[in-house]
Amino acid sequence: MKYYSLNKKAPNVSFKDAVIKGLAPDKGLYFPETISPLIDNFIKSIHNYTDQEIGYEVIKQFIGNEIPKAALKQIITETLSFDFPLVDIENNIKTLELFHGPTMAFKDVGARFMARCLGYLNVDSKKKVTVLVATSGDTGGAVANGFLGVKNVEVIILYPSKKVSNVQEKQLTTLGKNIKALEVDGTFDDCQTMVKKAFLDPSITDQMQLTSANSINVARWLPQMFYFFLAYKQLKDKDSKLVFSVPSGNYGNICAGMMAKKLGLPIHGFIAATNANDIVPKFLQTGDYQPKPSVQTISNAMDVGDPSNFIRILEIYGNDFEILKNDLHSYSFTDDETRKAMLHMYEKFKYISDPHGAVGYLGCKLYQKENQDANCVFLETAHPVKFLDVVEPVIEKSIDFPPQIQSVIHKTKEATFISTYLELKSFLLDK
Repeated sequence: MKYYSLNKKAPNVSFKDAVIKGLAPDKGLYFPETISPLIDNFIKSIHNYTDQEIGYEVIKQFIGNEIPKAALKQIITETLSFDFPLVDIENNIKTLELFHGPTMAFKDVGARFMARCLGYLNVDSKKKVTVLVATSGDTGGAVANGFLGVKNVEVIILYPSKKVSNVQEKQLTTLGKNIKALEVDGTFDDCQTMVKKAFLDPSITDQMQLTSANSINVARWLPQMFYFFLAYKQLKDKDSKLVFSVPSGNYGNICAGMMAKKLGLPIHGFIAATNANDIVPKFLQTGDYQPKPSVQTISNAMDVGDPSNFIRILEIYGNDFEILKNDLHSYSFTDDETRKAMLHMYEKFKYISDPHGAVGYLGCKLYQKENQDANCVFLETAHPVKFLDVVEPVIEKSIDFPPQIQSVIHKTKEATFISTYLELKSFLLDK
């Protein structure tokens, strides 16, 4: 399998090079040259396969022969080592819980897969790879956990000061070893801008090998296809009009769902449910894509004003706006609407949702006003314990710390505070 840059001004590369480089030299995101649909019989008999077997069938074409079959199966087994239950909420609305992994967020899947791929691909190299990543919350913890102790890999995580939850901050600042955290005086967009600038700075890249563990990296993005297939496996009525409502920030998750549909999964459509950062909803209304500075909300992982993966979505749909509009709906919701949805689910269905999942639920409800026959699944992307300061005042109930959180919550934070790109550059070159 070869990967090309979406800016079309860089050489095509192997899976290994796409993973290690992260971003193409022309600043473009990598995209697979070919996407071959899975055989119909696999989809029809998906309930007969284990989760790990499904993961292997879904991802193998994108790896090619660069990781041997046995090694790839082991990587997938270690990646999909926890459950992804589909939970009934109300008539024709279910949630897919993606928070049963080590850091209790959906990003555990992509981070664990990428860490193991990179560890395999770089195991015999004498050159250290530095994973440089920006996080709006959950990416940092998942990447820190996934890469902890991986040979020849150092991880540097940038996160916006006072804009992630206490649990999220502890998960990315307390592990030590090969994991380092930089607390940035700014927003997630500021963090992401610094990271992108570093990748394009020859004074840095001539001295060290940088790669990204954000969803711009193909090894972080593509395995997110897994749980769309795992949700379908659990559906009792597989002939229903299946629609996924995805809480969307950097749009890697919903983009992976669209890849799953491209592989043949019978998904009717997608809802990009978002907060006040409404770039995509406005784009679908006007046809004019206008990034803007992000706005801080209670669903902080979606506080993104310039979503990186939207260019991949456009590529999947051949940059045809009308075809994309047939598959994608997008709605923006306020913090007050989000809180009301959280309270409604708790009082009526005894379900405790985090704010991102609540936005996904709102997307289902709004879509079903005009599509009553749709069978909606919203992604519950993080455990509510990661957002105690938001969830507990809404439902007026204390949430106990699961074991995954108890293991880090009382540890001491270790982070370096920076304000400018020059400080990041100095940190990288002085390591």
